[in-house]
Amino acid sequence: MRCETKIARAIERSTELPLARCSRYVIFGDCHRGDGTMSDNFLRNKHLFTAALQQYLDDGFYYLELGDGEELWENRSRERIEECHSDVYEVFDHLKKRNRYCRIYGNHDMELKGQLPEGIVLKNREGGRDLCIIHGHQADFFNSVCWKLSRFLVRYLWKPLELFGVNDPTSAARNYRKVHKYERCMVGAAKKNDIYLLAGHSHRPHLVEGELYVNAGSCVHPQGITAIEIEHMKMSLVKWVMGNRRDGTLYVEREVLKGEIPIL
Repeated sequence: MRCETKIARAIERSTELPLARCSRYVIFGDCHRGDGTMSDNFLRNKHLFTAALQQYLDDGFYYLELGDGEELWENRSRERIEECHSDVYEVFDHLKKRNRYCRIYGNHDMELKGQLPEGIVLKNREGGRDLCIIHGHQADFFNSVCWKLSRFLVRYLWKPLELFGVNDPTSAARNYRKVHKYERCMVGAAKKNDIYLLAGHSHRPHLVEGELYVNAGSCVHPQGITAIEIEHMKMSLVKWVMGNRRDGTLYVEREVLKGEIPIL
């Protein structure tokens, strides 16, 4: 099946939410929350994510997560992950109680298929294009159709090798040839359907005025975490990093990498 067909099918199976001038959404992707061991790539940025998450809760944002929230290829137990990062899931519970939380599944948490939707459509109430959110593995044959084989290789081969600095060549996040192929497919699908297509999977953030393909990046980059904010019918790509004051104290700060691109 062609990647554009799989993307269209994912959009058809999406949960619909409203998009209007009063809407405030923040979209995170590819958190890959693990079990707190050395292979847990989320752990090094957990303090950034927790601080950002609490700020978005306080500021009234609706939290959207576009897949690969839990790292279920390397870990068998979701309960262990939730126990290890209980403070994060407590904030999720607060968001759920306020009806400001929605997530979809990706290839690394494919086990949640049936429990979570495949996509989210932010239905534009202002007359412009809809904004469709998917994880993006639909454009990656090896990580969608062959996901069980990929999971086997990651769990029993690449996970132990990763501790020695060996990258997984099947990952779109670590293989530049696959990244470019993936992005071409996403750009083509967005143009063909005349929609904004917001995804993750490649871990490479992307927001350019005039382009319909958007990527939220990831929460496992060594230099910080990225997200897409939507407010007043405009999109911004933001990054949360550690800053330091002259007295040597550290703090979490938000940087705007690309700001206020109108949703037309």
